[in-house]
Amino acid sequence: MAAALLLVLALGIGAIYRVTDGFRIVTSEESRRLSIAKRPRPIPDIAIRFENGAAASLAQALRADGRTTIVNFIYTRCNAVCSVMGTEFQQLQQALVANGLAHRVRLLSISFDPRDTPEQLARYARSMRAQPAVWQFASVPDAHERQAVLNAFGIMVIPAPLGEFEHNAAYHLVTPDALLSKIVDYGQPDALLALVAQRSGLDRER
Repeated sequence: MAAALLLVLALGIGAIYRVTDGFRIVTSEESRRLSIAKRPRPIPDIAIRFENGAAASLAQALRADGRTTIVNFIYTRCNAVCSVMGTEFQQLQQALVANGLAHRVRLLSISFDPRDTPEQLARYARSMRAQPAVWQFASVPDAHERQAVLNAFGIMVIPAPLGEFEHNAAYHLVTPDALLSKIVDYGQPDALLALVAQRSGLDRER
């Protein structure tokens, strides 16, 4: 009996080890981050509209810009986590300019709320004191494409009462060739800045 129990326990641990990639995956969020870190994910070629009203393809716009892009997902009526990320993006914008990294790294906030028109995004950008050369805002007009980009980045959005949303939040590093390469927790702007500075240094060495 003891030997049988040990065998079942060993098989169970082995199965968990395989499913969790060597116990490294504990939650679906950790799984998403590990998967992207190991295999950078291409950004879908969807239509977006910037706060100035200009239309573009997301993937093509990222490649044409030539900078590493830090992407977050927001909606302008959010008074919770989006406000925290907005404050941190303000800090990052200031740090990028002060450290001479604005020509290598930019910020992009993408709204998943269909009510966020370019005019609304422009008002929000002004309230955030966003510098257009460093920090841009965009919406995804088509509902199917909006879901496609959320799926690509692993963003879950659930409608909540009073026209609000529940959603996961993080910062997403996208390479100049439009690959999602790393996800970093919000609440760590200094760590994020150190990471992008390090990557920019590697880019210069190449």
